[in-house]
Amino acid sequence: MKKILLLLPLLFTISCGNNPSESKDGFDWILGNWIRTNETEGAETYENWKKDSSTEYIGFSYTMQHKDTVWQENIRLFKTAETWSFEVTGKGEKEPTKFLLTEIENSNFVCENSTNEFPKKIEYSRNGAQLLAKISGDEMEISFDYKKTDE
Repeated sequence: MKKILLLLPLLFTISCGNNPSESKDGFDWILGNWIRTNETEGAETYENWKKDSSTEYIGFSYTMQHKDTVWQENIRLFKTAETWSFEVTGKGEKEPTKFLLTEIENSNFVCENSTNEFPKKIEYSRNGAQLLAKISGDEMEISFDYKKTDE
C-alpha cells in the first residue's frame, strides 16, 4: 500500500506535464508568420501569431487576392482564472465570437461554441514545420494547412 501511495504523486505529476496551459512555453508552438499552402488559386492567406504574455497570444489572419485584402480577422487566445478562451473578431464586427478551449494536449487544441452558426469547432495542431487549422460545424469542414514564412 505504501508503494502505491508513493507512486500517486509521481503519476499525477507525469499526467499533468502535457498540459500547455501549465507548461513554461504554453502555446509558443503557434508563434510566427504562416502562409496557407492549400489555398485556392489566385489567393494567399496568412496567419501571424505573437505572444503578448504567458496567458495571452494575439493572432491576425488575412487573405489577399489580386493585391487586395478580401478577408481579415483578429484572433485572441487567452487565459482567465483556469480557463483558456479563443476569440475571433472579423473586420467590421464590434464584438468577438467566443470559443472555449475544450481540449489541450501538447501541440494541439480544440475550441468550441455550439451556439455559433459556423464554425462551431476550431482545431489547431502543429506537425513539424506545419501548422494545421480546421473549422467545422454540422456537415461542413474547412482545413487550413500552413507553413512558416519566417524560418
